[in-house]
Amino acid sequence: MKIRFQADNDCNEHILHAVKRINPQIDFQTAPERGLHLGVSDDEVLKLAAAEGRILVSHDFKTMPDHFAEFIAKQTSPGVILISQKLSIRKAIDGLLLVWEASEAEEYVDRIYRIT
Repeated sequence: MKIRFQADNDCNEHILHAVKRINPQIDFQTAPERGLHLGVSDDEVLKLAAAEGRILVSHDFKTMPDHFAEFIAKQTSPGVILISQKLSIRKAIDGLLLVWEASEAEEYVDRIYRIT
């Protein structure tokens, strides 16, 4: 199955919009589109992304890995992609495009993938 992305509230919108502009076939939902921009907890974000079969894309290296571990102990997740904020926007875009083009959603189930 093809990957579908869900941006976390902290996801750089320049990355998100560039990915969608470069490849309009990519299903990449923004945080505001899903109502995640209103201070929603990491646990709730993970739950909403999982309910829609979307891999969560975030910059939150600090708290997301622990919340993700707790989440997958109880239920299945489509996965999380963490993008380093130290990475250039261009490299972040290229990383997400590569993930989408070269893999399937099943490869990320219950896994964290880091683009650093």
